[in-house]
Amino acid sequence: MVRAGLTAERVTIAGAELADEVGLDRVTMSQVARRLGVKDASLYTHVRNLEDLRGRIALLAADEKTIRIAEATAGRAGKDALVAFANAWREYAREHPGRYAATQTPIQIDPELAAQAHGPRRAVELSYGMLRGYGLAEPDLTDAVRLLRSTFHGFVALESAGGFAHARPSQRSWVRTIDALHTLLEHWPPSGEGEYS
Repeated sequence: MVRAGLTAERVTIAGAELADEVGLDRVTMSQVARRLGVKDASLYTHVRNLEDLRGRIALLAADEKTIRIAEATAGRAGKDALVAFANAWREYAREHPGRYAATQTPIQIDPELAAQAHGPRRAVELSYGMLRGYGLAEPDLTDAVRLLRSTFHGFVALESAGGFAHARPSQRSWVRTIDALHTLLEHWPPSGEGEYS
């Protein structure tokens, strides 16, 4: 018998909390069931399997991260918006490492759930909106979004893994990284058709 009050949302939140504690790749259905005080079989009424749960965690995290970025960047433009955007991204990744990992991991997400999710679409809108403040248009917008995502994710991934062992505090490097991105975005190079080999 399914415990009263158990829902897909509660299962997802329990999985997300567990992912933050032990790492996304170490979450199991059995651990989530124990956390909720139910038998494993009860979970399958609400989520299909572990991959489905991970997809739901990814969508939850995308919503949470996007809300945080939207609140941080509201009413800001240019460098102020870039700094707020970057700091909100980094803070979310630090506070919710398992959930954040779900947003950066290739996961098969139920197309119906994905279609209803606002977080991923809103994240794209916020990114493009902030970059339009630098006067960028396509195809430069897409290239700039990829640059920011690569930079932010690369920095937080290395930082969380202890990859910055140098005596200089990583916060100082973070500030300089954002300064450099701002300078680059203000002086975005013209598009070229050539390819590097």
